[in-house]
Amino acid sequence: MNAYFTVDVEHDCPPYLTTWRGIEEGMPRLLAMLDEEQVHATCFTTGDLARRYPETVRAIVDAGHELGCHGDTHRSFAEMTLPESEAEIRVASDTLRAFAPVVSFRAPYLRFPAKYVALLGRHQYALDSSEGRHKKLLASVHRDHGVLRVPASVTSSTLRWPAFARHALFSRLSDPVVLFVHPWEFVDLTREPLRFDCRFKTGDEALECARAALRFFKARGATFRRMRDCAAA
Repeated sequence: MNAYFTVDVEHDCPPYLTTWRGIEEGMPRLLAMLDEEQVHATCFTTGDLARRYPETVRAIVDAGHELGCHGDTHRSFAEMTLPESEAEIRVASDTLRAFAPVVSFRAPYLRFPAKYVALLGRHQYALDSSEGRHKKLLASVHRDHGVLRVPASVTSSTLRWPAFARHALFSRLSDPVVLFVHPWEFVDLTREPLRFDCRFKTGDEALECARAALRFFKARGATFRRMRDCAAA
């Protein structure tokens, strides 16, 4: 089984918060855990974050993780016109490609109108992971305008479910398995005025849940790869 651990590198819990604790506190802890588990991730990163925290992007690249694009401002593409969407992708791509080659893309909120997929090919993207099987049950791996579309398998909060529940779900996932998390999940937000799925078991518990998810799939023979490897296969 091929598995992909992905990170949406953004400000804290958009659109509810505008802070950056996840980058300042959560991301170093996540990178340390991935190093301990010897797993390379794909980090879908906003252009805005890269301009604010270039040292974080350099840490991602230096650790051998794939740098992907998560838009420029974390604005929903579903709310943009075609020219606005192209500008968002172009500015983010120019910013991120100053750090490393970038060929994988994920839209904020997993919302990317199908009519915009052609923009990705125009800007040299080989892979898109902007669909989620938890949102669109029939989402599958397929090519569109030359771009390989690989949906996320589950939503991020699934990794924080009780072990018996998440393992029951994990055991039903088909190849390729695409997991994703956010750096802000590794900061204690349990007392923040957020939706329950955004705040429950955040902080230390979330980090251990992510570690447990990696070990669950590794124990079943899964190989964790970068998403660009999927596009190249």
